[in-house]
Amino acid sequence: MRWLSMAWTPEPTYPKPDISVAATTTYYEIVAPLILPFAERRLLNLFRCREGRCFFQRNREYPPSGDAFRDPIRFVPVTQKNGRTEDYLYVEAIAGIIACAEADSVEFHGWGSRQGDVERPDRMVIDLDPDEGWRSSWSRNRRCNRSLGALGLESFAMLTGGKGIHVVVPLTPQAQRPEVRAFAKAFCTALADVDPARFTIALPKEQRRGRIFLDFLRNQRTATAILPYSARARAGSPVAAPVSWNELQRIGRAEHFRITDAASLLRRAERRALRGWGIARQRLPRLACVNFRGAGPLESSYWNWALK
Repeated sequence: MRWLSMAWTPEPTYPKPDISVAATTTYYEIVAPLILPFAERRLLNLFRCREGRCFFQRNREYPPSGDAFRDPIRFVPVTQKNGRTEDYLYVEAIAGIIACAEADSVEFHGWGSRQGDVERPDRMVIDLDPDEGWRSSWSRNRRCNRSLGALGLESFAMLTGGKGIHVVVPLTPQAQRPEVRAFAKAFCTALADVDPARFTIALPKEQRRGRIFLDFLRNQRTATAILPYSARARAGSPVAAPVSWNELQRIGRAEHFRITDAASLLRRAERRALRGWGIARQRLPRLACVNFRGAGPLESSYWNWALK
């Protein structure tokens, strides 16, 4: 297989952590059936590690990928905001996931939408990034889940394999991307306004101290989020793993599972608590069109009640 020089890479590159890409590929050969339902036809960004460096493969030409990606990996042309059209990759089968892994892909990051309906997301993701210890943030994470539930949205928790958790809200593809992003922003803003001692949407890290940062920006066009069961290019080779809201309280850290837990992850996926994880037929509430701060008495009181 012909590799292009890293000098061609316009992306920032990062030192390769102490991980085995070969071991990661073996992990994907085992858990690919778990990843496929979440990755199938979803536009992907891959975090690849080779030649001692790691970088994001955002599409076929960014950076130029040579002949690294062949059948069964697929490409779809997508027009970007600047008017240029780029080929974004996706997979349709287990063989595609393994082919990506064999091309030195360590992490799988997915768009909020899939090939064939790129502008209408089938999920909303809110990244809960705690500034303080994991244990003390559990009740706050659960509050986000309950607040979404009060608005009629079922949500699911996933350990990121990094620092925090992702709250995944499956959607029937109907709302356009700007509406999904607007809803995520309004929800996070309102939650931070109702409980500013615990939550914040402030980007500067010095303003997040002692609070959970509510990141809604993963719902922008071309933005991605780590996929369930993806390995992470971090020391110890942790994994992004679905969990139930109840067991979240018993888990001590976001990097609880590692690629060496592949067999355990297969067994866990069959348990009642995780059956149907990430699956729900639901549409974005029309509250996305409401100005929560300037709404009338009925809308404002409902919103405040939902967030309590």
